[in-house]
Amino acid sequence: MRRIFCPSENISGGKITITDDNQIHHIKNVLRCKIGEEISVFDEKGNNYCGVIEKFLPHSCVVTNPVSPSSLRGLDATASKPKPACPAGRQSQKQIGITVACAIPKRSKMEDIVDKLTQLGVERIIPMRTERVIVKLDAHKEKLRLERWKKVALNAVEQCKGCSLPVIGQVMNIEEVVSQSQDHDLKLIPALIGKRTALKSVLVEAKPKNILILIGPEGDFTPGEVNLAVRAGFIPVSLGERVLRVETAAVAAVSFIKLYL
Repeated sequence: MRRIFCPSENISGGKITITDDNQIHHIKNVLRCKIGEEISVFDEKGNNYCGVIEKFLPHSCVVTNPVSPSSLRGLDATASKPKPACPAGRQSQKQIGITVACAIPKRSKMEDIVDKLTQLGVERIIPMRTERVIVKLDAHKEKLRLERWKKVALNAVEQCKGCSLPVIGQVMNIEEVVSQSQDHDLKLIPALIGKRTALKSVLVEAKPKNILILIGPEGDFTPGEVNLAVRAGFIPVSLGERVLRVETAAVAAVSFIKLYL
């Protein structure tokens, strides 16, 4: 069953009101759902609902549950399936929040990064400017790109069962990201220069609940940027002997953390 997004503010009084024209078009004309058909809906908080399409209006689709249309209990909010037990010394993925601050790459690669990181279940993605970032966005282009990245994340969530919608943050300079990193108990900066520790070795020692990873641009971080991060408590790590592209490094780092922890 295809999952459809609806903001939590539109879920109340025993019904779900989908007002996004693109979502309504998808339900009616792509999925070809009919009145009385069951549909799966999720919100930005990770709640999942199973309800029945009651009616289509010109600019909305109303979903209810015929068993108890006057109560949200009738919408059958579902919880995630329990995770299997972890090996001794390791933590459940559900306990770990991962934020990725990624230098903006050329062309449409950032869309691929958002898509893959959403599928991997990161909590937040921050598009980041660094000294060697080639892409320059004015305020208008930045707004358009953010809207596009949010749409890519939403599409990925709808297709990936059990996946939650990440927060796509505003574009930030690396200095801003570093200065606002206090809430993370493990901060990593994969880099190609200076003294680095194998990512696995760091994870063996740490028991993090909130991880922040900085992913650099083509050409890597500058020495000054690495030093800035280290002074703020970031640990320089290695992702292996090969030099990875931005999109590969982001996916590789998160995949390894998810698998290992």
